[in-house]
Amino acid sequence: MFAGNTHSKKGTTLLACSNHYASTFVKPYLCPIMFIKIILCLCILLYAVSLPAQKKESPVAIIFDSDMGPDYDDDGAIALLHALADSGQANILATIASTKYEGVAAVFNVLNTYFNRPGIIVGVPKGKALELKDRQHWTDTLLLKYPHHIYKNDEVADATEVYRKVLASQPDKSVTIVTVGFLTNLASLLQSPPDKYSALNGRDLTRQKVKQLVCMAGRFPEGSEFNVNQDAGASQFVFNNWNTPVILSGFEIGNKIRTGLPLVNNKTIQNSPIKDVFRICIPLDPQDSLGRMSWDETAVLVAIKGYKPWYEIQQGKMVVAANGSNTWINEPAVHGYLREAQSPAIVEGLINTLIMHQPVKK
Repeated sequence: MFAGNTHSKKGTTLLACSNHYASTFVKPYLCPIMFIKIILCLCILLYAVSLPAQKKESPVAIIFDSDMGPDYDDDGAIALLHALADSGQANILATIASTKYEGVAAVFNVLNTYFNRPGIIVGVPKGKALELKDRQHWTDTLLLKYPHHIYKNDEVADATEVYRKVLASQPDKSVTIVTVGFLTNLASLLQSPPDKYSALNGRDLTRQKVKQLVCMAGRFPEGSEFNVNQDAGASQFVFNNWNTPVILSGFEIGNKIRTGLPLVNNKTIQNSPIKDVFRICIPLDPQDSLGRMSWDETAVLVAIKGYKPWYEIQQGKMVVAANGSNTWINEPAVHGYLREAQSPAIVEGLINTLIMHQPVKK
């Protein structure tokens, strides 16, 4: 509506200018004034027309933090991340593990290499952290079948060091962190002291550099969810102390979105680690007969493309108990959780399309 009205007003202005210009042949003494008006009208028109062409959204700078193992929607999430990076909507700064089973760094490197980004920084927690791995052994399949140049976790830096190094190198308020695993690394980051990368402590560094945090975490308005309750102490600390905007994609959001079957059934896609993971895992669990629930993919989607039009935000604060369960209070408005604004089927179709994305040659 607004675009149409603006166009109509511009047309009226030009017509008026043209009529005035025509009148100068009858009244020559008005010619200089009318000429200036015409030039001004044309300049305004050209400026207005050129604005949309000049406006170009910058890619979202992303740090992707994932447990990459206990579940396999992490694979869909990283596939979606690379798909949006290939379309110019995301800039992947680092991929960081929140679990430290041996081989997790190599799995990240397999997936980044497949999407022709083998140089993306990988981090793994070196201190206290969970070591949960996949029960379907898809990680072993990827490491045996696909190329990678990282083999052991000790070949990569500590997760907190990677966070500090990457954040310190970025412009202020420019980085989006998306976590689809445990909050272990973020708790460590908040408590980190100044180092060679930044004179700021962890809290001040995140406040200065992070634009927003998007988490697949919690059940809303209350409940207990895996990513939060497995390292309850870290989760409690993070949601009590994080100091930038937070968007939460809860269990109830991804639980209704089933993905992976179109990828598995797409015979044109061959030698894909993403396809292999869904192909291996879906038949092993009866509840995945319609596809895998897509918790992690929704967080990445919202982190890069925003939550509208699919969701609206309920503002308030997530309160994490000592056992990792969560409740919700409406004040203070420091967090926001997603609430459906459209059918989950719409997001399901979008995710199914994005995770079938094939690598782009660099």
